[in-house]
Amino acid sequence: MSVKISGVDRHSPAAFHFIKPGDILESINGNEIRDVLDYRFYIDDELLNIRIRKPDGKIRNIKIKTKGRELGLDFDTYLMDKQRSCANNCIFCFIDQLPQGLRSSLYFKDDDSRLSFLFGNYITLTNIGQKDVDRIIKMHISPVNISVHTTNPELRVKMMGNNRAGKVLDYIRQLAEAGIKMNTQLVLCPGYNDGEELTKTLEDLGRLYPAVQSIACVPVGLTCCRDGLTPLAPFTKEQAHDVLSRINIYNDKFLCYNNTNIVYAADEFYIKACEPMPGVERYGEFMQLENGVGLWTLLKSEVYEELESYTYSGRKRRVTVATGKAAYPLIKELCDSICEKSEGLSVNVINVPNILFGDMITVAGLICGNDFYEALKDLDLGEELLIPSVSLRREGDMFLDDVTLEELSEKLHIKITPVLNDGKDFTDKISGRE
Repeated sequence: MSVKISGVDRHSPAAFHFIKPGDILESINGNEIRDVLDYRFYIDDELLNIRIRKPDGKIRNIKIKTKGRELGLDFDTYLMDKQRSCANNCIFCFIDQLPQGLRSSLYFKDDDSRLSFLFGNYITLTNIGQKDVDRIIKMHISPVNISVHTTNPELRVKMMGNNRAGKVLDYIRQLAEAGIKMNTQLVLCPGYNDGEELTKTLEDLGRLYPAVQSIACVPVGLTCCRDGLTPLAPFTKEQAHDVLSRINIYNDKFLCYNNTNIVYAADEFYIKACEPMPGVERYGEFMQLENGVGLWTLLKSEVYEELESYTYSGRKRRVTVATGKAAYPLIKELCDSICEKSEGLSVNVINVPNILFGDMITVAGLICGNDFYEALKDLDLGEELLIPSVSLRREGDMFLDDVTLEELSEKLHIKITPVLNDGKDFTDKISGRE
């Protein structure tokens, strides 16, 4: 395979050797270039033998001494070819539970190992082969983020609907033996991979420490659109408590031998079990924030740290903060604490029900534009509405239901400000500090 060059940086080694946009990069030092991972790995040498095919078909073989500088080639996409879709049929797949009528990109099931290395996406390993594993080891690409779910091969096949799901578990062992760091994820479904199966999975993955550096336990997310899908129930309070108990028992044992924790429960498990969140010291480097692990504790600690040196301008200000059911108690507590130190500041915190996905979905990241509108349309919102930035796509301009931030602002007749899950940003935007 070869890839088309979309741009060449000015004054770069590539520009000096008259490589142009539209040229085809065929190889570097004899190595075929399939994607940005190959490109980044093979440009590390100071002397590069580059094979270029011009648009007219002519071949140029160019020797370039980079002298530690970037080669300077740009490509249309990081992957340089089509993104690999998921080949699984997981009983807990969230995309299968999406309502109809959303934008088409939301229905694409990603399971591309290259996006794991580039952006931290989680992969199941069913979409790669031994050559891909050998490549990871050769390039020593680390860490790899893996959705394991269970280390029981037969159960993994059953839960993921893919006959390869059990066999590819051996890839984890191979990566561990090669020293590749891994962050792992378990989406737990009551009656399937919890209970004794969870304990077994923790023990199996724990044996691969320090290559397996973290294990996140996440409860299955269930929407109201599950007609025709495998029957699943949400975790009860007692079941959530059992998950936390097994994690704590394993971590206590692991701590004795390795002086660290390795297993982390998503914040939602503590909420479901009605148990207090752990302290900051429990989460180490907060490696599993993307899985909803430690978000509550981190934000709370950061806000209270900000309040230690906090001062308020004293001007009158009345705002509304809207969030999901799961985060509501924390956001209410933090806003009340800020108001206690801010004479003239009034904050109304609103719990926004999830209409599109159903009341079992309580996280702020899945609140849609119309959910906010229905919950807030009849309220006096004050001078500003603050919402969690995770409700918007990465560009920060659109909700999952394609309602834009601008459209919602116009319908509610109010300025809307997205707020990061960051203590300083939260405190500054609640208080209106610049």
